[in-house]
Amino acid sequence: QLRLVESGGGLVQPGGSLRLSCAASGFNLNYYSISWFRQAPGKEREGVSCINSSGDSTNYSHSVKGRFTISRDNAQNTVYLQMNSLKPEDTAVYYCAAKNGGCYYGMNYWGKGTLVTVSS
Repeated sequence: QLRLVESGGGLVQPGGSLRLSCAASGFNLNYYSISWFRQAPGKEREGVSCINSSGDSTNYSHSVKGRFTISRDNAQNTVYLQMNSLKPEDTAVYYCAAKNGGCYYGMNYWGKGTLVTVSS
């Protein structure tokens, strides 16, 4: 079965950090660009960050640039999203998605999401 599984979410205080993981099962993630999205209650889904298949090109939304870092370990078939200086407005369900080339649109595979709550 081809799937993506996110992990690493949880409750963190403002200013804290979390690292999300996106692991692939049933297919080789190495050939895919990976995008992270988030969706807060009552809001539209937002593209947060993307990394290409080789890991040498990344991009970030304005809202997270300078605080989040995307990376990948192709040997582990996993992509990471390191989130620092978290704010309450970062609270959302975070999803990873894979596409054979390109970011944010026309994704081939989706994970089910992991909840991040930033609150004191």
